[in-house]
Amino acid sequence: MLWQRVLTAAVLVPLVVAGVLYLDTRILAVILGAIVLLGAREMGRLAKLNGPLPLVAYMAVVGGALWLAWRFVTPDQLLVVQGVLSIWWILATVLLVARRKPLEAADRPRFAILVMGALVLVAAWLSIVSLHASDPYGPRLVLFLMILIWVADSGAYFAGRAFGKTKLSPIVSPGKTWAGAIGAAVGAVVSASILVFTDVTGSQPLLGLILLCVLVTAVSIGGDLWESRLKREAGVKDSGNLLPGHGGVLDRIDSLLAAAPVFALGIAVLGGIA
Repeated sequence: MLWQRVLTAAVLVPLVVAGVLYLDTRILAVILGAIVLLGAREMGRLAKLNGPLPLVAYMAVVGGALWLAWRFVTPDQLLVVQGVLSIWWILATVLLVARRKPLEAADRPRFAILVMGALVLVAAWLSIVSLHASDPYGPRLVLFLMILIWVADSGAYFAGRAFGKTKLSPIVSPGKTWAGAIGAAVGAVVSASILVFTDVTGSQPLLGLILLCVLVTAVSIGGDLWESRLKREAGVKDSGNLLPGHGGVLDRIDSLLAAAPVFALGIAVLGGIA
């Protein structure tokens, strides 16, 4: 219900903003890690892991991967991972939009989804944590990433409702339209312009940042489509029911999972990390 969505957002958004801006990176990493583990539980269910023990085991594996990534992945190695995932998300977005073949229902555990899901969850977490730890603009860059996704999502919603006729990906997500995608892109351009002109993250080239924000918005749509595909194949409407009116954790962070490594890599390329 709409009122549940609005109430949940009204509670969560101020907490997210305050947490990103004022929490120490290590504390934020722990909180985000807990969210990732909840997402891993839902990912396991979408991959058809049945029973509490397999789900707990999968969460333990993802938790161990988070710790290993925190301790041993170097900045250069992270850039490589972000580069690979950026290519993967771009290709996945294009293929999901272009898909016209009906989806097949999953009836047994899908180990490829478990592996890819763990990689996506861990890489997004590490990208956000590493970006937050970068001085002096890290927390504000993380907050901008989240605002970018919120603005793009809102732009897609209102543009889709007002002008949406042609479906963006009718097989995977019939509710999304090309008008919505254009609305999201407009939101990305506005967000990038505000970021530059308010100078909240240091000196950034306007054109480069606009192109990055449009790309991040596009792959954020791809992240949403990817989770939509997993849900349709698993035969469920939402990834979970943890958040009233919003579904599960993955339903809220699917766009962020795709956007985080692309945004962090792009900021590094633009020279935004001191």
